[in-house]
Parts: sequence; C-alpha cells; structure tokens
Amino acid sequence: MHVLLDWLGSDKMDQSYLLEMRDAGVEVHRYHAPKWYNLNKLNNRTHRKILVVDGRVGHTGGVGIAAEWTGHAQDPQHWRDSHFRAEGPVIAQMQAVFGDNWVKATGKVLDGADYFPVLAAVGDGAAQMFASSPSGGSESMEIMYLLMIAAAERSIELSSAYFVPDEIARNALVAALQRGVRVRVITPGPKIDNQTVRRASRASWGDLLKSGAEIHEYQPTMFHCKVLVADGLLVSVGSTNFDARSFHLNDEASLNIYDEAFATRQIEVFERDLESSKRITYKQWRDRPLAEKIRDHVSALIASQI
Repeated sequence: MHVLLDWLGSDKMDQSYLLEMRDAGVEVHRYHAPKWYNLNKLNNRTHRKILVVDGRVGHTGGVGIAAEWTGHAQDPQHWRDSHFRAEGPVIAQMQAVFGDNWVKATGKVLDGADYFPVLAAVGDGAAQMFASSPSGGSESMEIMYLLMIAAAERSIELSSAYFVPDEIARNALVAALQRGVRVRVITPGPKIDNQTVRRASRASWGDLLKSGAEIHEYQPTMFHCKVLVADGLLVSVGSTNFDARSFHLNDEASLNIYDEAFATRQIEVFERDLESSKRITYKQWRDRPLAEKIRDHVSALIASQI
C-alpha cells in the first residue's frame, strides 16, 4: 500500500497516525517535504485526491480524510462535498496520475500487472483522467476548463469551493453568457474555511452578475464540491478549484466524463444544492457596504496565492 500526502496540507496531522501506518507496512511519503534544494517548490503542492484499489477501482473528487467529511452536511462541522467511484480503462490513467506524484516524491516507478492490470470497458460513458502540474503544463487545467466553457451552447453548472476566476476565465464566462448560455454557480457562503478566499471571490463577480450569471452561496456548511457540467453532456469532477492556485500552482487532477445520464444526475444534485443556497443579485453585489468592497478588493490582490 502506498500513501502520498502533501507536506503542507498534512502538516497538522497527528504524527502517531504516520507511525501507525508505517508500522503496519504502509509506504508513506510526503510530497515536496522541505529540503535545502527544493525550498522554491514549497508553494507547488499536490492537491490531487486519488484512491486506486488493486488497479481496478478508482475514487476521486473533493473529499479528504478528516472529521469534516464524516457526515452529510448536517451541520457546520460536516462539509458538503462530492466524491466519485469509477471503473474501466480510465483507472489506468488514474493510477498513472498517482504514479506521477509518487515518482517525484520517491524516485520510484510503480509498474507491472499489480498496478496496471488489463481492464475491460465498464458502462457506456467515455472518461478521461486529466492532470496538470507546474512541472508539466501548469496552465493545462485552466485551458481545459476554458475549452469546456467555450464549447458550451446551452448551459454551464459550476460547483466550486473556491471560485476566484481570473480575467481570462471571467471573459470566457461573460462570452458564454453573451451567446445565450445559462451560467449558474454555487460557491460557499458565510460558513467557509477561508474568509479571504470568499472576499476575493466576491470581488470578481461584477461583470459576471451584470452579464446575467446566476451566483449562489451555499448556506448550511462549507461547500467543498468541484464539479463542472457543460450542456448536460460533459462533466468534470475532481480536486480542481476555479482559482489561480488550482490553475497555476497546484498539482491537480480531474475526471472528465462524457455521458448524458451521468451529467443529468449531476445537474439534479446541483438543483438540490440550490435549495440550500442564496442567490446574490447584481444589485446586492453593487450595493454592499464600502468597507466590504475594500476588504474584497484587498483580498483579490493576493488571490493568486490563497
């Protein structure tokens, strides 16, 4: 068994857990653990969330392993999130993405039939595991998202824990709205783990709201989902947030599924989340207090690092 943890993301983890895993025979490593020769990489983290079992079953989405993910969004201590199970040939791609981080952290290659067994097709949908990294295409994830937005003809549903679109992404969404695409976004409300992110997000909403985007803030608890649906046909799920850190600094991975039935199901989930969300209108955004506007603007100045 192999476990790879982001060094900074697991910094608060009880060390006894690591010792317990290692004593049980688990090979545990930390990604970009600080060394004198790699201090320039500390801000380049792995945010990927991938679990592969026997090279045959894979899981990905927004879920981490912590108390926040042990419930069903029933209170502020338990987050709202989505995670997905997959089978079929795409699992080899998921394994390869994990292996990419593993070889960077350990210098060892995971190979052979134990990791890459022969996989038969499962179901009718087409799937692809898409990955990005500062060491090999840091902008490819944003480009993939931009292509989905540019290709959309009818609708875009975006669930994003951290929705801080840069100018290029905002322009792409505004262009979609101008050609008649319905754009709906759900992002966290007051119950969020990082208020600076929320403020930076709100600073970017003006042109989107003015152009007709529907932006909703989830109310009951922290909203940690990362799902993009285009035209009720293509779905992208995984670890990627709609912000500069995910697009340019982190190692990220998203599972793209081209399947109408699956997309329909994700829109149904989106609609259910809307019932627990509050829509923010352009007038509400424009008329927010001056002090709030200043805080939002200041937060936006450091948005690329949060």
